[in-house]
Amino acid sequence: MAHLPERLPENAPGRYYVDATCIDCEQCRAMAPEIFTRDPDTGLSFVQRQPATDDERALVEEILAGCAVGSIGDDGA
Repeated sequence: MAHLPERLPENAPGRYYVDATCIDCEQCRAMAPEIFTRDPDTGLSFVQRQPATDDERALVEEILAGCAVGSIGDDGA
């Protein structure tokens, strides 16, 4: 499970985020490249924009549930 205090600063403001435990497996970026991207300097993924539709939110929830190390979080806001 992702930890809010470890939320990466690159994440777009909003409820979904990637924390510092990301292992750069690429799964989130492969499944939703319009939502997730990679910081080339750190090698970590982050949320480049928050999901805007119900379908996008459902996709992000699916990705969150399947994250290999649990580094994608939802702060509920």
